[in-house]
Amino acid sequence: MSDLYADRLFNAMERTAPEPGMLLVAAPGMMSGDFTRSVIMLIEHSPQMTFGVNLTARSELAVFNVMPEWLPAVAKPQALYIGGPLNQQSVAALGVTKAGINIDEHPQIHRLAPRLVHVDMRSNPDEVTPLVEGIRMFAGYAEWAPGQLEEEIEFGDWYVTPALPSDVIAPGRVDLWGDVMRRQQMPLPLFSTFPADLGDN
Repeated sequence: MSDLYADRLFNAMERTAPEPGMLLVAAPGMMSGDFTRSVIMLIEHSPQMTFGVNLTARSELAVFNVMPEWLPAVAKPQALYIGGPLNQQSVAALGVTKAGINIDEHPQIHRLAPRLVHVDMRSNPDEVTPLVEGIRMFAGYAEWAPGQLEEEIEFGDWYVTPALPSDVIAPGRVDLWGDVMRRQQMPLPLFSTFPADLGDN
């Protein structure tokens, strides 16, 4: 991330510890091509392992073409998303449960946050579909070595914030990075229109 933002924005703000179900919001000016204007949902965070998926990178590939049996559960746009640069042959799924669903009673889904779940892709889609308002499917994931994410947060690459159910199944027209930035404490909303490419500014 550019030093212009590293010491003036995220570094100056109160820190929230990363944990499963939280969002990592990429700092304005992050130089990594994989994560510019990205919003990562953390699925696992422990001393041994940290991984999550990028909620913002929609591919042109329809879920119908790769996993048609899951289509009734998938929220629109029913496209496969690129969860991260690693192991893009694997697919992970996140979902938003219907109101009143007791997550702990259903082994097909695993709690991340209120109404937000990690879906067990070994499950029968017909058992998952009645439990969810929608799911989103991600090819690949982002992963951090032990201690790496904390170092990147300390440097100012990421802002950690709670997720809303709508973040996971946001409509395709939504600028999710901008929306998440706008609901944070000042001055983050002021950066919500920061372009991916400074040449576009």
